Amino acid sequence: MTRELPVDVGGYLRGELRAIEAALERAVSRIEARTDVPAAEADAIRHGVTTGGKRLRPILCVTAYAACGGQRSAEAYDLASSVEMIHAYSLMHDDLPCMDDAELRRGRPTTHITHGEAITTRAGAILIPLAAIQALSATRALGCDEGRARAVARLLMRAAGAGGMVGGQWVDLLGEGQALGGGELDTLHHMKTGALLAVALEMGAVAAGASQAVRQGLLEYGRAIGLAFQITDDILDATATAEVLGKNPSDVVLEKSTYVALYGLAEARQRAQVEVDRAVRALESAHMDSPELNALARFVVERGR
Repeated sequence: MTRELPVDVGGYLRGELRAIEAALERAVSRIEARTDVPAAEADAIRHGVTTGGKRLRPILCVTAYAACGGQRSAEAYDLASSVEMIHAYSLMHDDLPCMDDAELRRGRPTTHITHGEAITTRAGAILIPLAAIQALSATRALGCDEGRARAVARLLMRAAGAGGMVGGQWVDLLGEGQALGGGELDTLHHMKTGALLAVALEMGAVAAGASQAVRQGLLEYGRAIGLAFQITDDILDATATAEVLGKNPSDVVLEKSTYVALYGLAEARQRAQVEVDRAVRALESAHMDSPELNALARFVVERGR
C-alpha cells in the first residue's frame, strides 16, 4: 500500500496549476498572433485550451523534470503545456457529434457547441503541429541540444498518434455497444489515456538528461497511474452526477465498456489501488525519491472529479 508522505497535494496542485495556466495563456497568445492560423480557429483553440481542468499531464511533466534534476522555470512550464495542447485537441475531437456527441465539458458548453463542428475539427487538428513546435522550442530554451529537443518533440507526437492516443480513440469508438474484456480495456486505456500521461513524464526526464533506468521507471509509473486514472474515471462516471463531473453524456449512455461494468465498484476500486501501488514500486525500483510523484499517484484515485 502507498504510505503517507509529507506533501500537501492540494497546495502543490494549486501552485502548479497557476504556473501551467500562465504557460497555456502564453501558448494561446502566440497562436493568436500567428498569421497562418485563421481567427475563427484561434478562437476555438482558446476555448478548447483555456476552459480549465486538472492539468495533470503538464503537472506530471514538470514534476518529473524537477525530480530528474531540472529547475522549475517558465520554459519548463512551456514544455509541459505542449502535452496539454495535445490533450485539449483530443477532448475537442472526442466531444464532436461523430464521436461522443458531448454538449458539456468541465461545466461549460463544448467547443463545437460554441464554435461549430467544422471550425472545431480544424482547430483541433491545428493544435497537433503547434504542440510539436511548442515542445521543440521550449526544450531548446531549456538549454537542450538539437538532438535532445527533437527527441522530446518526437516522443510527444508518437504518443499522440495511431500507436497511442488517436489509436485509443479509434479502439474506443469500435468498442461502443460491445462488452470488452479486461485485457481489451487495459489495452484501450493504455493507449487513449495512458500514452499521454506516460509521455509527459518521459518528456520531463529526457529534457532533464535522466538515465535510461530513470526513464523506464517513469514510464512504468505513468502506465500504472494511467490505468488507475481511467478506472477512477469509470467509478466517478458511475457514482457522480453530471453537475459534479462537469461533463455529459456518461459512458453508460454511450454504451461503452467500463471497469465498473466489468468488475463492479468494489473490485474496480481495488484494481485502481493496485495500479497506484505498482506506480510507487516503479519509482522505488528506479531509485527515485520524489514525494510529489508519490502524492500525485494517490491523488489519481482520491480525486472527486
